[in-house]
Amino acid sequence: MSERDAEWAALMRAGLAGDRAAYAELLAVLAPVLRAAARRGLVRAGMPANDAEDVVQETLLAIHLKRQTWQPDQPIGPWIRAIARNKLVDALRRRGRRGREVDIDDLSDVLAAPPEADDSLTRDVARHLDGLSAGQRQVVQAIAVEGVSIRDAAARLLMSEGAVRVALHRGLAALAMKLRERPE
Repeated sequence: MSERDAEWAALMRAGLAGDRAAYAELLAVLAPVLRAAARRGLVRAGMPANDAEDVVQETLLAIHLKRQTWQPDQPIGPWIRAIARNKLVDALRRRGRRGREVDIDDLSDVLAAPPEADDSLTRDVARHLDGLSAGQRQVVQAIAVEGVSIRDAAARLLMSEGAVRVALHRGLAALAMKLRERPE
């Protein structure tokens, strides 16, 4: 395991144990790495690199929503790489590109494919969506469950991108609170 992977794994373990500062630091150190990988992937697919931020945000959101699926005894790099690769491919598909046109091997030097993730967290989140306000529910459903970009969600829901980000943040905070309160 590389030094960087070891650092990321330590931050994730601390975050999973409730250390919010460590978790925030993990997301902060991942963002530039994910951004560079997303830009490379988009450019190779003939897409504008300025769409990378949407891919980064969707990847960070997926990492957040699926963080409980990472097994602390496993390397974290392959787990992150798989999520980033899937979000890049999703973004390209939404924009009309075929996944076979994308060379995603660039991600391998940045972030081995983990075993298939359990969908129980997704089902768990879906059960909790009913407790959100209608606006938050629609935004979280569109972005976190369906995987649409913030830009596409804003267009679909007739909201500004800023309003979508606020509703997403508040909705995820409400979901996180519910999940923390539930018995293990």
